[in-house]
Amino acid sequence: MKLSNILRGFSVRALVATGILSASLIACTKNFELYNTNNTGVSSDQLGPDFNGLGLYLKSAQMAIYNFSGGGDPNSFQLQQNLNADCYSGYFMTATNFASGVNNTNYGLVTGWNGEPFKVGYLSVMSPIFKLRATGIEKTFPAVWGVALIVKVAGMSRVTDIYGPIPYSKVGLNLTTVPYDSQEQIYNRFFLELDTAAQYLRAQIADTKPLPFNFGNFDVVYNGNFTQWLKFCNSLRLRLAMHIRNIAPEKAKAEAEIALNPANGGVITDNADNMNVKVGQGFTNPLVFISTIWEDIHINASLQSYLTGYNDPRIAKYMSKSTDDKSAGQYLGIRIGSAVSKDNYGKYSFLSKTAFNLNSPVQLMTAAEVYFLRAEAALKGWANAGGSVQSLYEQGVTASMNQWQVPIGDYLSNKDSVMADYKDPRNSVNDIKKVSTITIKWSESAAEPEKLERIITQKWLAMFPEGQEAWTEFRRTGYPKLFPVVENKSGGTIDTKIQIRRLPFPQNEYSTNPATVAEGVKLLGNKDEGGTRLWWDTGINK
Repeated sequence: MKLSNILRGFSVRALVATGILSASLIACTKNFELYNTNNTGVSSDQLGPDFNGLGLYLKSAQMAIYNFSGGGDPNSFQLQQNLNADCYSGYFMTATNFASGVNNTNYGLVTGWNGEPFKVGYLSVMSPIFKLRATGIEKTFPAVWGVALIVKVAGMSRVTDIYGPIPYSKVGLNLTTVPYDSQEQIYNRFFLELDTAAQYLRAQIADTKPLPFNFGNFDVVYNGNFTQWLKFCNSLRLRLAMHIRNIAPEKAKAEAEIALNPANGGVITDNADNMNVKVGQGFTNPLVFISTIWEDIHINASLQSYLTGYNDPRIAKYMSKSTDDKSAGQYLGIRIGSAVSKDNYGKYSFLSKTAFNLNSPVQLMTAAEVYFLRAEAALKGWANAGGSVQSLYEQGVTASMNQWQVPIGDYLSNKDSVMADYKDPRNSVNDIKKVSTITIKWSESAAEPEKLERIITQKWLAMFPEGQEAWTEFRRTGYPKLFPVVENKSGGTIDTKIQIRRLPFPQNEYSTNPATVAEGVKLLGNKDEGGTRLWWDTGINK
């Protein structure tokens, strides 16, 4: 049985209600199949000279980064990201009483949920890319292989940033037991793969001879534009370099300066180059589906409190208003870890949902994020940042406002507004005072920690709704300051104040790959827990 088909046709709510979620998700595969199975549905006889089969491999991997599973079915995405990183990032929270009130959103980590990002990474990202490589694409059309490498790094960087050590360098070699790499080894390999990708793309861009097929037919991001892929490649490299700034500062600086060097092709500077995965042809935005159709996810109180406190003009683009009689017209979030039940929260009409529609593209990286990355690079004195810290910070805010087509007004000169207190209209137990007093206007005289908090807080606001990267940045920097969980049901393995740092390895790994997962646990200091810090998560900003 293939894991890729298990969720199809079922909702998470139904599986949880019947008590079969854990067993159904992890009991039907072997380690060999997980790391070596073709999960694309493309058979060998479809790989013809028209490139259709090859293109489907790449398209499948592109869509799997955010997991458009099963023709738009959002079940897998709900476990891959939405009930994990999207909530831990401060963006979302559920008002559904999953698993009788003990689930990932209050740190009562559900074993059957925690394997989904791992499964998607190998079956839906790695597998089609290695099948693509087996066709000889690297020699016949190197630029296409370059795009595949970028997709591979983009997808698997998310997986390692969830778990830490994972199998990576030996995946695809048809081994029955695949060893785990340390996260340091994985990041070093990421940079090498992005090197190769950038070289192939630069060569293709310099070559006036077009490909003998329309690559845009299989590119759901940039419609076959290799120049845009190169900018994303460099921007992704900058993002990953910043991830390791606290643990490997010299390596981070070197990689960031390569990414920022204009001679290497540039980074994303315009919203036209944003990394957005398109929907359509039977696929819809899974986050919007979960929010508006199932009503299983709502806006997190942390996000609502920053946006309302700042009177941020993006708020109407991000979230809906309450339609409840008692709070109609207000923007209202819900705190992570709140005790929810049908009686307390009813149809949840008083809570804000996403303001996007089912056909909204999935946003994975924006010009705004890159400006804030450059602002942090300038803050550290790295070369090629391309401006002062203040100018890059303000360009980041401006790029985000332009992206969402809202007037910026006097937002950048606002020196007084801060995060708002949170008041839950249904349960005062969830009420909490603001946890941050960071303002919007840039202050050149501020100390470096304040400058960093200002950069990351605005970066976090601009990255919405991409919760995976937002959670990573929160863990890396400690910013923005987020409300802690109301109820912590981790049994002491996760500190409420420090908040969750990772997901435990899937139970399936312990069942089918026990020796090598044990090596992975050793790399984590022999603690496979939600409170265990990753390699780059030092807890200290340098």
